Amino acid sequence: MPAPSLRARVRAELVEEIKAAARRRLAIDGPGLTLRAVARDLEMVPSALYRYFDGRDALLTALITEAYDELGAAADAAEAAEDPADLRARWMALCRAVRRWALDHPAEYALLYGTPVPGYTAPSDTVPPASRVVVALVRVAAEADAGGAPVAPALHADLDRIVAQAPGPPPDARPSDPALLAGLAAWSQLFGLVSFEVFGRLAGMFEDPAGHFDHQMQTMADLAGLP
Repeated sequence: MPAPSLRARVRAELVEEIKAAARRRLAIDGPGLTLRAVARDLEMVPSALYRYFDGRDALLTALITEAYDELGAAADAAEAAEDPADLRARWMALCRAVRRWALDHPAEYALLYGTPVPGYTAPSDTVPPASRVVVALVRVAAEADAGGAPVAPALHADLDRIVAQAPGPPPDARPSDPALLAGLAAWSQLFGLVSFEVFGRLAGMFEDPAGHFDHQMQTMADLAGLP
């Protein structure tokens, strides 16, 4: 493929600069992020940003997608560093990576899992990056193939729909219903614990928050039947 033109390279660099400024502004303004504030930080007029983003919502979508991808990449890399045969080590590594990323990037985490931004609705193309962690949890649980308690018949259709809508190529074999439910339960527990810690809900409760986190994620590994 031909190398991008100078104009394209300059534009790409400016887009990255705008996103970096917006992320810094998130740490100050949170969901109150405005194009005017971002433009002021960059010493630009607000109208100039419309050459790169259609508006605040387009900029937010870019930030959200980028943050989900960074979070998913951190979880994937941590899991991949473990022995593929050690399912519990892979599970714990990806869970710890989610917690570490969230604590290191509280403003971005708040954008993803905190108070919804007034007037903003995330488009459907944010779903695949948002699903990376739960897909990883289900994948590990499915590899354990530990069975589990019978699943209520009313849930089968919902689980079939979740599998059909999951991003990426379809799995070689559909995960069992118990594996799917274990992954979904771990997903809600994982992000519930992380959110409580990031947003200060556990302040003063545990002298060793990392130890508490590990205990809870080990409990979820037990639920998923990981050896």
